[in-house]
Amino acid sequence: MTGRIAVVGLGPGDPGHLTPRASAALADATDLVGYAPYLARVPTCPTQRRHPSDNRAESERARFAAHLAADGRSVALVSSGDPGVFAMASTLFEAIEAGASDWRTLDIEIIPGISAMCAAAARIGAPLGHDFCAISLSDNLKPWEVVARRLAGAARAGFVIALYNPRSRARPWQLGAAFDLLRPILPAPTPVAFATAVTTPEERVHITDLGQADPALADMRTLVLIGTREMRLIERPAASPWLYAPRRSSAA
Repeated sequence: MTGRIAVVGLGPGDPGHLTPRASAALADATDLVGYAPYLARVPTCPTQRRHPSDNRAESERARFAAHLAADGRSVALVSSGDPGVFAMASTLFEAIEAGASDWRTLDIEIIPGISAMCAAAARIGAPLGHDFCAISLSDNLKPWEVVARRLAGAARAGFVIALYNPRSRARPWQLGAAFDLLRPILPAPTPVAFATAVTTPEERVHITDLGQADPALADMRTLVLIGTREMRLIERPAASPWLYAPRRSSAA
């Protein structure tokens, strides 16, 4: 087949965080496919076709991109952040595995981007300086019991936890349930950071602790970082504190 798909990570929001390789792939595409607000972040080009879709149409979006590529088009399938982190890369490969056999001959490239987790961490210091994990609180694709088991295991193991998809109108209770689950495991002073729309004009960053963490501070644009017993906080005059995880660990 002559068609190709580039799964492009747009980064956290600021165009300055878009990689040169991602910019080149977007410019070279004949068709742009993605969630409508993400496509709106890509500069318009009169020679390209845009195919926006709804947030919950990931599988349909991936199959549509494969059909376009099978017809010889050069497709950019866009994701916010990094396409391999709770995003379109895995959805595309699910579609390829279940789809037409000739889809496996398509030229596919995954172009990484700066993840929400890394962008949020950079804003507040170095909270990922030691072992960490990322967990999605969405129970649309996995049972809540699985989410809860992984949260408890990560907290007991001493991982810094980055929470994706923490709260939405359709899923308003999961973040509060996560905090309730973690409070018997981690001390109340454990740092918690809410980083919303990082690198955009709507950016909000709030640092608190597990004892006082309020789920209402989060929405679907928020990355929630939960620290460990070893997390360090450096207070600063007239500025938000720095939060960092020491590289050396003494935890049992």
